[in-house]
Amino acid sequence: MSNCLVVTGTDTGIGKTVFSAALTAALNACYWKPVQSGLDGETDSETIARLGRIPQHRILPEAWRLNTPASPHLSARIDGVEIAPDLLTSPATQLPLVIEGAGGLLVPLTREQTFADVFARWRYPTILCARTALGTINHTLLSIEALERRQIPILGVAFIGDAQPDTMSIIKEIGRVSILGRLPHLDPLTPEALHRAFAEQFDLSRFREVLA
Repeated sequence: MSNCLVVTGTDTGIGKTVFSAALTAALNACYWKPVQSGLDGETDSETIARLGRIPQHRILPEAWRLNTPASPHLSARIDGVEIAPDLLTSPATQLPLVIEGAGGLLVPLTREQTFADVFARWRYPTILCARTALGTINHTLLSIEALERRQIPILGVAFIGDAQPDTMSIIKEIGRVSILGRLPHLDPLTPEALHRAFAEQFDLSRFREVLA
């Protein structure tokens, strides 16, 4: 058992940071983004603080902060720095820790290692965020295969978007995974609306039972 949960996704821009904000708030957890690519505008950690209303002492500093909004391996090269994936270890905290990856599982950190390689070393329970839009069945099932191949424990899939019952059920059946719930698109996206939707759509005990 561990006090860490990993949040990853099938792609970039699907809403896993919004989900992470809601999960961090609901668990009264700390949040950690190991690698942040792109510093113009709001970073993921800043989004978590704003949407989750997470105090700054529960937002743990990134291991690498890269200027260019690109794949971490490329952003690091442009910045003239080198990411050392083998040195990535989760920060010690007495509270639960939500760890958010960047983009999808196979986003490269270097020319040799991806986020999935780090997750395989950690072996923390992992939540796969997926859209409900067209194309998500293929992307989600491929991501599930990538997790299983590396023996990364899958807590379940968290969907983000409009209700698509058949899409969700076929992923559950073929992927043999648990469906944790669905976070609908929220307009406006406010902390109040986000926390309310998460409480309505997800069973918090599913996340707590895998934490130490």
